[in-house]
Amino acid sequence: QLQLVESGGGLVQPGGSLRLSCVASGFTLADHAIGWYHQAPGKEREGISCLSASGGTGYYADSVKGRFTISRDTARNTAYLQMNSLKPEDTGVYFCQRGYVCYDHVVGYPMNDWGEGALVTVSS
Repeated sequence: QLQLVESGGGLVQPGGSLRLSCVASGFTLADHAIGWYHQAPGKEREGISCLSASGGTGYYADSVKGRFTISRDTARNTAYLQMNSLKPEDTGVYFCQRGYVCYDHVVGYPMNDWGEGALVTVSS
């Protein structure tokens, strides 16, 4: 079964940090671009970061640039999103997705069904 499962969400105070994980099964994550999406309450899902199959430093939306870092562990077949200096507007559900390429911070040609995501709440 080709699957991506997100985890690592939770409640955090403004300025805090969280690391989200995205575990892949049924395929090799390193063969694909991997992207993270954020869906704020009442809003549409939007891409915020993408890492191409060739690696590198990743691409980021302006809203998270300098605060979030995307990475991949090939041995664990897992992608991560390190989120620092969190703000209340970062609240929402975070999803990961694989695709063929990165169109800047958005993964192109999404290949998987969307998972349940990881809920992040930034609040004091």
